[in-house]
Amino acid sequence: MQPTGNLHLGRYFGAIQNWVNLQDTYKCIYCVVNYHAMTMPFEPADLKERVWNLVFDALAVGVKPENLFIQSMVPEHTELAWIFNCVSSYGDVSRMTQFKDKSQQVNAKAKDAFISTGLFAYPVLQAADILIYKADYVPVGNDQDQHMELTRNIAHRFNQIAGKEYFVLPETLYTSFPKVLSTADPSKKMSASLGPKHNISVFSEPNVIRKQIKSAVTDSGDTPAGQISPGVQNLLSILNATGGHPDLASFEEKAKAGTLQYGPVKEAVADAVIDMTEPFRQKRMEIMDQRKSYEEQIAESSKAIRKTAQQTLHEAKDLIGLMNVKL
Repeated sequence: MQPTGNLHLGRYFGAIQNWVNLQDTYKCIYCVVNYHAMTMPFEPADLKERVWNLVFDALAVGVKPENLFIQSMVPEHTELAWIFNCVSSYGDVSRMTQFKDKSQQVNAKAKDAFISTGLFAYPVLQAADILIYKADYVPVGNDQDQHMELTRNIAHRFNQIAGKEYFVLPETLYTSFPKVLSTADPSKKMSASLGPKHNISVFSEPNVIRKQIKSAVTDSGDTPAGQISPGVQNLLSILNATGGHPDLASFEEKAKAGTLQYGPVKEAVADAVIDMTEPFRQKRMEIMDQRKSYEEQIAESSKAIRKTAQQTLHEAKDLIGLMNVKL
């Protein structure tokens, strides 16, 4: 998880809800990647607070503290990333489309934009984040397919050089939920970077959530007959993701028939979102009241998780021909 922006419905339904549920089936390890956050322009004090805010957000929505750690508290990630830099192909890394996309974002904001080497190389660190725990599965969206392919290529290349099938080639676990769109502009994905009108925080007060959903764009008037407009479909998808609604099928039928009244739909969506998020908001306030205690819990979980990373790095160095210290 990158510490960027607030935890809005798009990020929750698209990723973190799935991560919370996976804890019931798998042994899970989740990382707040503050080294990755340094690849884009940042302020040191702001970075530190953004990291803790994401930690508290994740805990508030149900991520277990023993499954969560902060990347910089486990320095073995960066050492393994250097080894992977030396066994990965420059051509493979240079083809990563996110480097081009993020470089353009930086260039668009400033004429004298600074593009870091870290932005280019971070997919290799991402591979280390995954492989250092010998993960069988990685819960990501399909926009990460290219990064997962690179991770498997790096694992395979390392194994070839080492002469041993040491690193697991991880598989992808996709979330089944479609992307949540902006309630102000359903032609765009919900994003914190677009501004407060375009995203709904899972920690907003009920009256704020109700107001945002009430003002959601529904139909621009050019939707073909028999189809549901992106704005209405977005609201129905959110309603479905919260656990469904007895009138959901009826709303869909009326939307296709062109007879849907938007008021009742928005009211149903607002009620469902508030019912789902209010416990999150209350838990978030409790965490902030006991902030130091939760920070200590994450420091302890990072220390415990680090033991696995230390063992993997120790074995990987032996296999690749590097000197080691005794554990």
